[in-house]
Amino acid sequence: MTQADVADAMAKASASGATVVSQGYVSRAEAGRLTVTDDRLAMYATALGYPRGLLCLAPEADGAGVGLIHHRKRASLSVATLRHVRAQLALTHIQLRGLTSAAGNPASGHRFTRVALDDLVTAEDAAGRVRRSWGIPPGPVPDMIGAIEEAGGLVVVRDLGGGLLDAAGQWGPHGAPLLLVSNRAPGLRRRFGLAHELGHLVMHTDPGSGPEQEKQADAFAAEFLMPASDIRKDFTDRVDLPKLMELQRTWRVSMTALLRRALDLGAVTEWRHRTVTAEMSALGYRTAEPAEIARERPGLVSELVRALLDEHGLPLAEAASRAYLLPEDFQRLYVESDRTSSL
Repeated sequence: MTQADVADAMAKASASGATVVSQGYVSRAEAGRLTVTDDRLAMYATALGYPRGLLCLAPEADGAGVGLIHHRKRASLSVATLRHVRAQLALTHIQLRGLTSAAGNPASGHRFTRVALDDLVTAEDAAGRVRRSWGIPPGPVPDMIGAIEEAGGLVVVRDLGGGLLDAAGQWGPHGAPLLLVSNRAPGLRRRFGLAHELGHLVMHTDPGSGPEQEKQADAFAAEFLMPASDIRKDFTDRVDLPKLMELQRTWRVSMTALLRRALDLGAVTEWRHRTVTAEMSALGYRTAEPAEIARERPGLVSELVRALLDEHGLPLAEAASRAYLLPEDFQRLYVESDRTSSL
């Protein structure tokens, strides 16, 4: 919504439906140059579709809105989309903090550790350290979301503003990292996107160089999902489309990622990589894999909500209030999404 949109919606939300609200008023309010109270606060909340309590929070004091945000950067992502993702992260932090507090569990432990890269420690080394510390056995990662949640991370499915962004991540202000995964990302891309974001969370503590950090996060994801010591033997035979389809089912990553992994490990030449890539493009496999996997499904947040509603007996309206959401939005985001996030 633009400021003019907000002003129009506020006017319509007034008791008479005819109160004049200017774009200038909204601009001054958002800049903190005037105080919004009473009827104007109620109009603002109605216009935005959130409870008044949310608008009275100080984001910096609450912890949301600060900290480095990671996402797999693409040149085609618009500024509006990136703002949308940042807002989703900030609001989800606030919602989950309210829900965990209501459950009497304001700060759960986690097993995420930072790994500083230097001349001796590579992104691949970082991925190996995380796998070992999380107790992931050799071979494919059975459930990427399950591994993150088992380590204490929070994963939530959200609309990330289109199909160009698969996941985004941020360290929580009070402990565990939060990862948002796109509700549009196919199963294979969802796994790699989450592994990529995990790499950012583990390795990067400052913005740094965008392209360099993206390469490092991709290298982390490739090693995390396809460890060189385990997958190298699968590339000893001829690497062609039938072989990639077979490996896709085993490793649960895209054919493109597998082919790139074979190139990085020296199992195929640049010429062979280009040839197979051209074959995949001609068949449309670069945009739609011939075989997909079911989308992995988050469970921790759903379990938290079910415990609040069923075991603690918290009314849905009260749970929504704790999450700073209207009841209908809480129902859609945290109750109905439990049934639809795997579709």
